[in-house]
Amino acid sequence: MKLLYDIGLKAYSTAIALAAPFNEKAKLMRQGRERQFERLQQALQQNQAPLVWFHCASLGEFEQGRPVIEAFREAFPKYKVLLTFFSPSGYEVRKNYAGADYIFYLPLDSAANAKRFLDITQPRLAMFVKYEFWHYYLQELAKRSIPILSISAIFRSEQVFFKPYGDFYRNILRRFTHIYTQNQASLELLQSINITHASIAGDTRFDRVLQTAVSIKPIPLVEAFVAGQEVFMVGSSWPADIEVLLPLIQKYKSSIKFIIAPHEVNEASINTVMQALGEGAVRFSQTSEADAARYQVLVIDNIGMLSALYSYGTYAYIGGAFGKGLHNTLEAAVFGLPLFFGPKYDKFQEAKDLVARGCAFPVQNAGELLQAFERVHTTPGLRQSITDKEKEYVQEQAGATAKIMDDVRQLLK
Repeated sequence: MKLLYDIGLKAYSTAIALAAPFNEKAKLMRQGRERQFERLQQALQQNQAPLVWFHCASLGEFEQGRPVIEAFREAFPKYKVLLTFFSPSGYEVRKNYAGADYIFYLPLDSAANAKRFLDITQPRLAMFVKYEFWHYYLQELAKRSIPILSISAIFRSEQVFFKPYGDFYRNILRRFTHIYTQNQASLELLQSINITHASIAGDTRFDRVLQTAVSIKPIPLVEAFVAGQEVFMVGSSWPADIEVLLPLIQKYKSSIKFIIAPHEVNEASINTVMQALGEGAVRFSQTSEADAARYQVLVIDNIGMLSALYSYGTYAYIGGAFGKGLHNTLEAAVFGLPLFFGPKYDKFQEAKDLVARGCAFPVQNAGELLQAFERVHTTPGLRQSITDKEKEYVQEQAGATAKIMDDVRQLLK
């Protein structure tokens, strides 16, 4: 199995190199890793402070790790924070994040890279967020007796760890000092393969969205657009989501305002959305406070304001669940919005919980979306009941960051 792991890494590295001239993401991954050890050495050569290393695959994992990063900085102000990403969708958005002292791409996993990376950085503690399980990095960290934590981890029975042939991957899990799972089911799966250095902490994203909700600043243009009307907020939409949403938008845009934040904001994607919406829609960058109120659909053509936009919502549709999988529901749930999304949500515990509580409504097509929305929209008292249950759920799930930090304090005594 280790041979297959090595072959897979080599194949992945080759594929990135071949795709770089034609694919923007591959290009960024390759460029971001050029001369990275030289740049890392230069950045750290004057550092005399102890260092903690946080690693996130991408932007979603960063949002899960962020409450712990910021709690760590507050508790250990003398430490430097190193933050690494695997994917450009994390690094390129957060490469200027003020909560970390050093931000880099993670060098691809190999014995030589792991050794060189740790020789340069010499972390006192490493924290990997959610899904990151790299054999050589974890092996080298364990060899050096550096504590390793996995935070907000979530497991499913179909993963290779739990297969008869998965012993190589089970050994990766055994190298962690402790694994903090999001839920009981994940803990039980670990126990089924004799991984006992684990406990339930919960999902740190609940802490993050609660922090965000109380620190949101008004967006004057959006307030002018809303003009006191109900708002149907669409977050992280893909073309398949827009197709399902169009009948609802066309039927209700005379009485409800729609804010649409596409997942991809390049010109081609935004233009496709605008063409589909037709008359009455305007791009955020192409209107003003004085003019915005006359439109019924506002299309967000920038990155970074989605969590604040949900604060203006009355209802929310979360994109992605007609494709690879549902995007972040908690940014909307913290405001108590009735949620709608597509059918692919089974890998997301919070989405399953919200569906079970009657706060979220998965749909298969445009007709089901229209039917589900109209029931919430027209049933007296239902929307307020959903809001109350949803906010209660988010509050109940908070606290993972504090549990993790209690143990971090013991490890770094």
